[in-house]
Amino acid sequence: MEHVRGSARLLASVTNDREAQLVASLGADVIDAKNPSAGALGALPAATVTAIRRAVPAHIIVSATIGDPTEDIAATAAAIQRMAATGADIVKIGLEANATTATMLQAVAKLDLGSARLVGVMLADKGVDFDLIPVARDAGFVGLMLDTADKRRGALPDVTSIDVLRRFVAATKAAGMFAGLAGSLRAAHVPMLLALSPDILGFRGGLCRQGERTSEIDAEAVRAVRRIIPVCDAAQGQACSPLLPGAMAPRQAKDVA
Repeated sequence: MEHVRGSARLLASVTNDREAQLVASLGADVIDAKNPSAGALGALPAATVTAIRRAVPAHIIVSATIGDPTEDIAATAAAIQRMAATGADIVKIGLEANATTATMLQAVAKLDLGSARLVGVMLADKGVDFDLIPVARDAGFVGLMLDTADKRRGALPDVTSIDVLRRFVAATKAAGMFAGLAGSLRAAHVPMLLALSPDILGFRGGLCRQGERTSEIDAEAVRAVRRIIPVCDAAQGQACSPLLPGAMAPRQAKDVA
């Protein structure tokens, strides 16, 4: 009897169009525009994100961060609109566990972002607020991710229990959004995390030279991660349904164990 392995989309964070073309050629499913030198969710200049979007095939989703979370709602809204104008498919927003976040979500829900969609990123080492999941859903977010703020503390599984990760994935998907996991992940983390059925696994440092997130992308490191994450295909059924309407339909490839 065939057993179809669980899978997830491989998200690769890049800093420029050259890195974007490289990871796309090596099988990344989502290209994430991020400045790792400017914090966990550091933003790149809008012109750089535009160049990244133009550098990769249209069917590949491009996401972009707007910077680390702030309680300044007006500044957050302006940053979201600026990044949406780059052509990015997804704009990623940091969500902190505080009273301002729910108000901010209600405010950004009213923004006209064209075809761009919103994804929230909770920083697990600062607290996972499960009450924000339905609020994000009601604000029109299409997905939520867990990441880490302090990369010196280790990878996501080092700072967050498996039970919390499992609950986050299940609750986010039950709310009708896709669920992603990231935060200093390495290839060795993949089997354990795939068992939680996330829709996305995100990498930066694990794809770079010497595992340093501010270094350049290393092609062999990308290949190593891509080999261990089975390619999403039609055989995966609901586990690999499109993340966004009309985008990233499951590949017709057989990948069974």
